[in-house]
Amino acid sequence: MRMRKKKHLDERLDACKALDLGWLTDRAAEMRGEVQQQTLDVMRIFGNNYPVQLEIGCGKGAFIVEAAKRTPDINFIAVEMSPNVIVAAMELAIKERLTNLRFLRGNAEYLEKFFPNNSVERIYLNFSCPFPKQSYKKHRLTHPRFLKIYERILVPDGEIYQKTDNMHFFEFSLESFSECGYRLKNISLDLHNSGYEGNIVTEYENKFASQGMPIYRLEAVCPKKE
Repeated sequence: MRMRKKKHLDERLDACKALDLGWLTDRAAEMRGEVQQQTLDVMRIFGNNYPVQLEIGCGKGAFIVEAAKRTPDINFIAVEMSPNVIVAAMELAIKERLTNLRFLRGNAEYLEKFFPNNSVERIYLNFSCPFPKQSYKKHRLTHPRFLKIYERILVPDGEIYQKTDNMHFFEFSLESFSECGYRLKNISLDLHNSGYEGNIVTEYENKFASQGMPIYRLEAVCPKKE
């Protein structure tokens, strides 16, 4: 079921247009009038050549806003499919007066429409939808079809950081990364009791951890490029 459009959404989005990079468009999106506005030009967008990090599925922005606050010498781009959701993240970024964070709307399968090859230093996958039904596994953001896209846009030795509360999705991810030649490191089956420092807690993470659920985490290094 499609989410009902929030009241005053267009006005709220317009107020955030300084941070809005537009749509990652496919054919259907173009038919709806969602036009691809630009592609990544770090100097033009951010006014510097700092490295770029990407969060896919930023939700209401708690993680990406905190990451941008902690590391002002990194440029962050957050992708979220729902305008109803991304508007809250953009409003939070404006409230924090962040200059190193921008937002894209759309689906991850079209990332190459915006990001050139070898342009992203790190990708964050925080509590992505696990799509538990086997018939939907191609929609999982760690399915090989997505990992091949990430491999192209990541710099050599670029990284993917994943967190999830879903054990079966985590196991699937481990297999997918290995199958696609990614090198795995810093694997945790219980992040909050692992001693890991520097963790930024997301909205979902706080909810699941408060219920005593373990948080699974991994880091995957991009395969060597020829």
